Amino acid sequence: MKSIYLAAVFAISATASQADDYTNIMSSYGQDHIVAWLSDPSIVAAIRKQNLRNSGLSQDDIDQLDLTWRQQVGLQDRPVIEPVLSNPAADALRSRIAASQGVVTEAFVMDNHGLNVAASDVTSDYWQGDEAKFTETFGRGTSDLHIGDIELDESTQTYQGQISVAITDPETGAYIGALTVGLNAEMLF
Repeated sequence: MKSIYLAAVFAISATASQADDYTNIMSSYGQDHIVAWLSDPSIVAAIRKQNLRNSGLSQDDIDQLDLTWRQQVGLQDRPVIEPVLSNPAADALRSRIAASQGVVTEAFVMDNHGLNVAASDVTSDYWQGDEAKFTETFGRGTSDLHIGDIELDESTQTYQGQISVAITDPETGAYIGALTVGLNAEMLF
């Protein structure tokens, strides 16, 4: 029954009031639960390390890395993907997902280029830098949440939305990356 309600709420013809309800609920959850993730030492350390390693990347380099990532999705041998899934920051994300008791469905961290640093699961692409989850957060403050649309996730058959937010270095205050967290909308209503 809840899925039928959500389908109606998030249909293209949703009213402005319903959209505001969704935005308010997602924003509250983000402020109350997700913003605390931004200072996790393993996440900050992983971003710092990748930003240093990738400081000289050109857009062509980024595009090639993204293409390679996409080609490796679904394969056994994934030398570009595996380091993003197998690091202390990715472990921290999975731990926080488990603690959410089903509310959080996925999480990934991006560097200052919008490239994945750590992820709970494989994303469809490596470069998020051209998407709103990065362009609407990076450099805009850790209190400015980007709330994505709720969509039916094909793999889980649940309605999910994403919250994204910039990450700053706690020592310098400089923007170093961004975090995106997927939420199971059915758990929030």
